[in-house]
Amino acid sequence: MSTSSGTIRAAAPVRRGKYRFVAALMGAAAMAVLTGCAGLEYKEDVCSSGEYPVLSVGGTGSACVQDGKEPPAGFARYPEGKVPHEVDDTWDVYWRTHTLDKDGNIIDAPDEG
Repeated sequence: MSTSSGTIRAAAPVRRGKYRFVAALMGAAAMAVLTGCAGLEYKEDVCSSGEYPVLSVGGTGSACVQDGKEPPAGFARYPEGKVPHEVDDTWDVYWRTHTLDKDGNIIDAPDEG
């Protein structure tokens, strides 16, 4: 093929391998965002650092108390080994239907309503 200067120039080589790599990398990143993060589950702590959870005596309410302080009136510490640590963990769910009586015994929680 002739140009206005009379010389023939070949087209620049296409670097398809580089573009395929970039496209594959972008696709992998998109998949990681769309599916990889689904495996990561956010868990919310019941109380903040420096606090511990307490249970309402005779009800299903709870509160958080500063470490080193006693529970307020009407609240008690959870029984040892049955303390909820994260929202919706085994013990958090359990204490939604159970509570402590005034003597510290575990009882079924009264019906709400």
